[in-house]
Amino acid sequence: MEDYVPQSLFWISLALINAGLAEQKNRSRLAWFFLSLLLGPVATFYIVATGAPAAIPTQAADGPVTLPPKSAG
Repeated sequence: MEDYVPQSLFWISLALINAGLAEQKNRSRLAWFFLSLLLGPVATFYIVATGAPAAIPTQAADGPVTLPPKSAG
């Protein structure tokens, strides 16, 4: 039973780190936290290897279609 404690702490810590990484790339923290609990390092690799999702054009109520401003970095 004691062997599971360090592994569990590592897995939960990795899921928290992945949630923070996902938030930096404009993805859902909660979804990636739970996904990371299941996939672990595979989820980390995916978050790091892929970029942020593409911006979806939005239309103002009284104007033309505009894109959200790009973030610096």
